[in-house]
Amino acid sequence: MNHPILLAVITFLMLLVVLSGAGYRVFFKPGRFLRQLGSPVITEAARNRLVDEGAEPQPSTLVTMLRQIGDRVPSSESDVATLRADMIRAGFRSEHAVPVFFGVRILTTLGCLFLSILMQPNLPPNPVMKLAMIFSGCAAGWVLPRFFLQKKVLKRQEIVRLSLPDALDLMVVSIEAGLGLDQAIQHVARELQVSHPQLSEDLSLVTLEMRAGKRRSEALRNLAERTGEPEIRRLVAILIQNDRFGTSMGESLRQHSDALRVKRRQEAEERAGKVGVKLVFPIFFFILPSMLIVAAGPGILMVFKNLFPMMSQGS
Repeated sequence: MNHPILLAVITFLMLLVVLSGAGYRVFFKPGRFLRQLGSPVITEAARNRLVDEGAEPQPSTLVTMLRQIGDRVPSSESDVATLRADMIRAGFRSEHAVPVFFGVRILTTLGCLFLSILMQPNLPPNPVMKLAMIFSGCAAGWVLPRFFLQKKVLKRQEIVRLSLPDALDLMVVSIEAGLGLDQAIQHVARELQVSHPQLSEDLSLVTLEMRAGKRRSEALRNLAERTGEPEIRRLVAILIQNDRFGTSMGESLRQHSDALRVKRRQEAEERAGKVGVKLVFPIFFFILPSMLIVAAGPGILMVFKNLFPMMSQGS
């Protein structure tokens, strides 16, 4: 009792040893054993994630409203088929994509009509011009969604075209390693999920169609129709011909990949050659006046400052 600090330190050390031993026996040692065995194949979090992914996501209120509006828009079967093909090529593959697009068209048309009505007081008092403004606004609201959809299609086709040589190289390696064409397509789709997700999605759909019972040639033709990219059509034709006549698949794919890279390099050189012509007008209208102001500006100011007073004094 004469040394309370020493007693407190001894008590603390004893508690530390007891608690450390208990923690090692209860928590650390079983945890190390489980880490050696490995994690379970399907954990509770993975099971919940699989359940969430399997369930169909609920659309938002705005999407539901647009779909209900689009369902009431009269349209022919040919227009709907063409629009559905463009929506698929743009990456919108939901079954409700076409009604939602028509709903967006109706909404943008009403918005442009409202804006054209708001601009009526700023126009001259001419009824023909006011009617033309209203019709132009409605036409713009109806055409703009289609225009942006076409831009989206072209952008996605460009992404697929630029990612195609890498996919072909990986497919050549897979085929020369001993995989069949079906397994090679599945392997390429799995490996390109991060770097080229658009092409990976299309190739995964090819694998799913072949698993569902479609013939390989039919699944490949669906790939060409789904993307609408000419290079994909050429690749599909090469794969179908090689499969039909039994020629070397790896050599054909390697030559096609080299041809794609040569074509890309030629397109880059063509764009580089057009830069000089495209820079003529910006240089003439923007850069040249600025250079003239910087170079001749001080001299012109001196002329106005000295020459004009001398001319006025002489007169």
